[in-house]
Amino acid sequence: MHTPPIVSPAQWQNSLAELLTKEKELTRARDALAASRRRMPWQAVDKGYTLVGPDGEARLVDLFGGRRQLIIYRGCSMMADHVGNLAHLNARDTTLAFVSRAPQPDIERLKARMNWTMPWYTITDDFDAHFGVDEWHGTNAFIRDDHDQVFRTYFINARGDEALGTTWSFLDMTALGRQEQWE
Repeated sequence: MHTPPIVSPAQWQNSLAELLTKEKELTRARDALAASRRRMPWQAVDKGYTLVGPDGEARLVDLFGGRRQLIIYRGCSMMADHVGNLAHLNARDTTLAFVSRAPQPDIERLKARMNWTMPWYTITDDFDAHFGVDEWHGTNAFIRDDHDQVFRTYFINARGDEALGTTWSFLDMTALGRQEQWE
């Protein structure tokens, strides 16, 4: 096995300091990207979509669960293993939901076996195609106003949503962001 050089503690600390400088630059760049996402224009969602959940039919606005923001992931179920405690998203007025074409009995069996708690809905129309995720995987962010008008605010797909899973990564793709003073 070819290894990097073996160095003294002082040399190692210098290398670490150089790398930490680059990591801070990356953090600032991610923060700037999240700020750009918050300034994205909104697209009105005028079509009425109907999905099926464990309690029956649900309109898109119902998926918000009474919260202001909604993040919907459609794709491989492996992503569900990486989702943190949903209470942290919910506390920031945000709901995370999964959607797929699988029937509810299959979804419920899988959720029970894997101990997943996120709401998961069955797509019954062209919802996934309309929002760019009919072939692979993708994550859409939505917001609703006080009159239950829904707007699409952002979309991440392909390798872009591989980094999602933490509360912060999900919030960074929403219109309201992390909702912290420094933003």
